[in-house]
Amino acid sequence: MSTSPSLTTTQESKEDADYNKLCEDHNHLIETIPKRNGWKEQHLYNYNGFWLNPHIIKNNLVVHTYFKSQSTDIFLASFMKSGTTWLKALMFSTLNRHLYSFSDHFLLHHGPHSTFPLLDFETHPITDFTQLPAPRLFATHFPRTLLPPLITSCKIVYLCREPKDVLISKWHFMCKLRPKDMPPLSLEEAFELFCAGISDYGPFWEHVLSYWRASLENPEKILFLKYEEVKKQPEVVVRKLAAFMGKPFTAEEVEKGVVEKIVELCSFGNLSNLEVNKNGVEKFGKVAAELGVDNRQFFRKGETGDWKIYLSEEMSQRIDGITHDKLKDSGLIIDPWY
Repeated sequence: MSTSPSLTTTQESKEDADYNKLCEDHNHLIETIPKRNGWKEQHLYNYNGFWLNPHIIKNNLVVHTYFKSQSTDIFLASFMKSGTTWLKALMFSTLNRHLYSFSDHFLLHHGPHSTFPLLDFETHPITDFTQLPAPRLFATHFPRTLLPPLITSCKIVYLCREPKDVLISKWHFMCKLRPKDMPPLSLEEAFELFCAGISDYGPFWEHVLSYWRASLENPEKILFLKYEEVKKQPEVVVRKLAAFMGKPFTAEEVEKGVVEKIVELCSFGNLSNLEVNKNGVEKFGKVAAELGVDNRQFFRKGETGDWKIYLSEEMSQRIDGITHDKLKDSGLIIDPWY
């Protein structure tokens, strides 16, 4: 039986009214919560203990209201500039290895961020992802405490990185995206903001701890990885990812070198030299025209210890001291591995 035009119109009117109410709530929220200088935008706002730009706060409300998760969903969560691009490629290639040959792989023609959606940039009406086969893959930079309860019951892969490297990588990235009509963001200003916890999705330490503590309580649901660990033992991590996502490698696949082929396909050297990642543009969410980012911006160095070029000994010690104070008694040790 077809839906009557009047019923459809009524439903659409209600949806519009609900969304308009969400927008009103968002506008009121932005007017009432603390704000500080942003890295890319003029201001970041403190929303439930974390610093976000207004657009991301609105999308968090949208995700809570409209996104329908499935129990089989798998999420990649990370603080910005912690290695998300690399893990996206590894997770997608591992989970979907039966769909592509290595000679004509999806990643040879598309940037890693095209592999699965970043929920943070969706807008109303949120995309209907029901056409995606289970298990569906999603990415987010939201801390665990800002995720809807149904998402926190799904499997989550969390990627952590040494904070000094995060700072430098994030500073470079935001400087490239910062509007030309805004004054340049100096490293000194970015450093002070970062140490104060004020950066997109920050504070860094509270973000990491929100997933670390949950991983201790439920290791079957949250796989906590370190970027440095992936760099040092990528084949081991890929096998761990496969098992966690419910698709472990068979003995035959291991013998044929499938793990090593995935690691090579997704390596920084390989991906950064592909034409699509040199000249392509990644578009995020429903506001793609406003959020287009050149793929090459996601491939700077991919190294550990790059902070040594930029931070003074005093700056390094200050961040190390904050890290020690924030993580003490948590059981989490962020080892630079170099």
